[in-house]
Amino acid sequence: MFRRLLFTVALAAGSAGAANAQGWIEIERPIRPGLSASPVVRISSNVRTRIDGRVAVVEVEEQFRNAGGGIAEGTYLYPLPGEAVFQNFSLWMGETEVRGEMMNAEQARGIYEEIVRRLRDPALLTLEGHGLIRARVFPIQPGETRRVVLRYTQLLQRAGDALRMRYAIGQRGALPGTGFLDRAPNTPADRFTFRVTVPNADSYGTPYSPTHAITSRRNGDQLFITLDSAASGDVELFVPLRRGLVGTSLVAHAPGGEDGYFMLLVSPAQEDDAPALARDLTFVVDVSGSMSGDKIEQAKAALRQALNTLGGQDRFRLIAFSNRVTNFRDGFAAASPENLEAARRFVDGLQADGGTNIAGALDAALSATVAEERLPLVLFLTDGIPSVGEQAPERIAQNAGARIGRSRIFTFGVGHDVNTYLLDRLAQEGRGTAEYVAPEANVEAAVGSLLNKIRHPALANLRIEHAPVGLVQTYPSRLPDIFFGEELVIFGRYHGTGDGEVVVSGQRGGRTERFTAQAVFPASATENEFIPRLWASRRIGELTRQIRIEGASQNLVQEVRELGLRYGILTEYTSYLVQEPVTSTAQLQTMRQVMPNQAAPAAPRAQTGAGAFNSARSSSAMMGAGSLAAADAAAEARIGELGAGRGTALSNMRRVHGRLFVKIGHVWTDAAHQDSLRVIEVAPFSEAYFQLVRVLPGVAQYLRLGDEVLVAGRRASIKVTASGTTAWRAGQLDAVVRAFRGA
Repeated sequence: MFRRLLFTVALAAGSAGAANAQGWIEIERPIRPGLSASPVVRISSNVRTRIDGRVAVVEVEEQFRNAGGGIAEGTYLYPLPGEAVFQNFSLWMGETEVRGEMMNAEQARGIYEEIVRRLRDPALLTLEGHGLIRARVFPIQPGETRRVVLRYTQLLQRAGDALRMRYAIGQRGALPGTGFLDRAPNTPADRFTFRVTVPNADSYGTPYSPTHAITSRRNGDQLFITLDSAASGDVELFVPLRRGLVGTSLVAHAPGGEDGYFMLLVSPAQEDDAPALARDLTFVVDVSGSMSGDKIEQAKAALRQALNTLGGQDRFRLIAFSNRVTNFRDGFAAASPENLEAARRFVDGLQADGGTNIAGALDAALSATVAEERLPLVLFLTDGIPSVGEQAPERIAQNAGARIGRSRIFTFGVGHDVNTYLLDRLAQEGRGTAEYVAPEANVEAAVGSLLNKIRHPALANLRIEHAPVGLVQTYPSRLPDIFFGEELVIFGRYHGTGDGEVVVSGQRGGRTERFTAQAVFPASATENEFIPRLWASRRIGELTRQIRIEGASQNLVQEVRELGLRYGILTEYTSYLVQEPVTSTAQLQTMRQVMPNQAAPAAPRAQTGAGAFNSARSSSAMMGAGSLAAADAAAEARIGELGAGRGTALSNMRRVHGRLFVKIGHVWTDAAHQDSLRVIEVAPFSEAYFQLVRVLPGVAQYLRLGDEVLVAGRRASIKVTASGTTAWRAGQLDAVVRAFRGA
């Protein structure tokens, strides 16, 4: 017997935080006496969005299955974004769609808090500020599946020359609800898909997400954007509007009481009517004896791929080196069909033999003169250290640096035997990048990725000409050239406050072109919390590269450590926290002051080997991190390499929303906490606890760590513990908020 579907949209006041935006079913009671609640598991969530102008039409389809042996009944809950406009909701009974009726309600906050008290899950508190869709679910028979579809619309914000979309996925596989958290054996996986469709694709540039790795493709007049099926957390997506050659967008974050942070997105069109900058490409490949076998075959395949990327306006050179240096032709050859065919025969004949004359190869590569209207690019690939001619890395780097001129140098180090110091120096002075290819990785794939990026250069010699405030510590520190179909993302900090135009200029065909972004640099703004962590990741990448090149001074190491602790980024200088359990805050403070035994520049022999290779690869990955997902992956990969074989345990550490927590006794302690900070104690799930979260919603995301959590503020820290206060005195809560925020 079917009962009437009760459907409620409950609206809450307050600011929105992160949310478990995927719905869940909360089991209330079994239908038959004596039966326990059956495990109702979500088996799929499909999020489909279509952007029409500035309106996003969102459809969320979810399926739930009763994986237990008894009949289950419960309530479906979905946190609707605060700025969304509800359209409709459908529940399927077999093949029959049943529409619910909507009833007004103003008690969403009470609903959240009641569930939190019962389930002891503070993650739900981050739903505050969202609407709540609540629907009674009919009895679900064992093995039966229920399908629900929710539809709503959102008006997308403009961020300069881009549309900005937000979507909160939440933590997949960890949603609240009795019988829902623990997946029973042999139950289906929770499949997740996320796709955004944008009509009139020619009107948009390359999409960018600072939080997640995305995939975009164009098919006819439509642009499709997808996320990985394992994605979780809050998604930020920028879809640039095409406005001439380049579109610019700037967003800021200001914690107050210190310099603010900004993200500047510079996005050229996917295609441009005007021709791309003409390129002069020099491909330099190591054919020494150590390249024999798979490596030389992969390198030759990479060269063939490179030749296939050349356009009619390009010129090229091929240089192979071992004991001696061999040129395909003297000087640059035009990318004509005849020259390309001859070049392929040259590549086919390459064989691996002899030593490694890096100095001679660089002399040959940097000897040509390139006209101002052309862009000189050098791709340099090697798998070893200098063994012929000049062999001192410092002198090789100095000699090359004096001749680089306008050339852009992109280096590829293959395997653990490369000299990371030399390759980093060449890339740094040549305004390019250094990439390190592991012994088991594919050389062709690594080179191909770069070739695709640099295929159609749009602007050279980029710089920020003007801003209404002082911009400091920007990364990349030297802006690279920008290419069609590839966005350039700049992170930095700013002094002061103000609004006005940010002017970016670049060279194109011998003339200067300028582009502007209307920007606001506030004194205090809590939005865009992803910016500080991405800025910190890039700064740490720059600093660790500087340490490898110049040596580890106390100031450099201390800055890396403090950045890692403050922004929750694991580095070789914060990894000491996981070497052994921390038992007291005094021990934590002592460990923060320990200096690694590395006070002098690394000797040349320390610039090669697996350790140097992994460190260099980590720095490069962090310097180029364009999303939080990429930054986290780079940091975790590095710590995994450091801890490999040493029994390092991460069980006493957690990184939550940009903060690092260390378990001290039973208390999850913010690594940024100092003994000098006053500690304010609050009892979990008390009225004081809920009042605190209402006025400091950002704290809620950390409380999920456990019943005892210490979160650091500016002038005071907040500790959730059973002995804490249960009710605030008059004016006390306001004082706590001011101390925590440092106001």
